[in-house]
Amino acid sequence: MSSSLPGPAGLDFSRVGKDFVVNGRGRPVLTGIDLSVAAGEVIAVLGPSGCGKSTLLRMAGGLETTGEGSLSVDGRPVRRFEPRCAVVFQEPRLMPWRTLHRNVAFGLPRGVTGEQARTEVEHWLDVVGLRDFARHRPRQLSGGMAQRAALARALARRPGVLLLDEPFAALDALTRLRMQDLLVDVQRTAGTTVLLVTHDVDEALHLADRVVLLGVTGKAATIRSVIAVPGARPRDRADPVLAELRVELLAELGVGTPTVHGRTQP
Repeated sequence: MSSSLPGPAGLDFSRVGKDFVVNGRGRPVLTGIDLSVAAGEVIAVLGPSGCGKSTLLRMAGGLETTGEGSLSVDGRPVRRFEPRCAVVFQEPRLMPWRTLHRNVAFGLPRGVTGEQARTEVEHWLDVVGLRDFARHRPRQLSGGMAQRAALARALARRPGVLLLDEPFAALDALTRLRMQDLLVDVQRTAGTTVLLVTHDVDEALHLADRVVLLGVTGKAATIRSVIAVPGARPRDRADPVLAELRVELLAELGVGTPTVHGRTQP
């Protein structure tokens, strides 16, 4: 594999805002987003449904334009269909007429061909545990296997930033836990910067270095708080510190009662 391929990249949002046009009128979705993500960091974005989490992620990948402010990857402005980012969506979005090998190869950077391409694809299939299924087609895979293939395709791009839009939401509970653990291992192997959108507080605490909580202020969402998650990954899901953080995050999201230092607020 080429040593000249770029490594993890930093990601910076500076006063980023976004409006959508509805019935000819602008409707604010996001406003005043300030966030710096260090190269190699894993950030999880939480917030109520419809608050703009996926829009934030799509802007990072150049799939949506910013309405105001600036957005950069390693100090360079994000471009339309940002080549330094790769996205994994909730659905695998594999091409049904291609084998798994050819689906993953589709994610390779331009100019990677021949033996180098084969080696790259085999490497990422091996990382996600699908080397033995390289000649299978998507219809022959389980949901979890298809999502692993989508992850391999994104990683084959060797992105500076990996953007994950609720990638495990459609999976059963056990498969989801296994995919979370796989992502921890893969991120440690690749070192890629990760921006993860999720509704799952436990998933955020298990995977992220920091959790960004969005909330609606007025008519648009902005960052309410940024919470550092203690401890190195992989984390023990039964860690009582994480359990306390879980209660606090759920309370911020309107579920349960807010606590201060583990005690219920009056």
